[in-house]
Amino acid sequence: MDTIHVDIVSAEGEIFSGPASMVFLPASEGEIGVAPRHAPLLTLLKPGEVRVRSPDGEEHLFFVGGGALEVQPKKVTVLADTAARAKDLDEAAAAAARQRAESVLSGQLDKLTMAQAQAELAQAIAQLKMIQRLRKVKG
Repeated sequence: MDTIHVDIVSAEGEIFSGPASMVFLPASEGEIGVAPRHAPLLTLLKPGEVRVRSPDGEEHLFFVGGGALEVQPKKVTVLADTAARAKDLDEAAAAAARQRAESVLSGQLDKLTMAQAQAELAQAIAQLKMIQRLRKVKG
């Protein structure tokens, strides 16, 4: 079976490094799938779920808070603003962040504060969606 090497890194450090048979990512224009020998690609990532399917069929799930993606025929590099393993996500913290961002957005804001609140809200919503999906898979 052909594989592609995947590296997921953030400012905190390396989150994942290993072979994959397929990778699914939240690109800025929608979810994309990357297989071995994929055409070179550079794109931005939005907050959401990254699924890495290992050669044995096991899926590894990660959350990224946005970032950049570089694809080469034998390598995928995710440079995430923030990243975490799905199992490490904190539902209470994500719900609190969502509530804070929504309350900030309901007031009078300057453009910078508005953009920061919108980014926090997008990350919180993406984390909560991922947590809910994981709960359905386990249940």
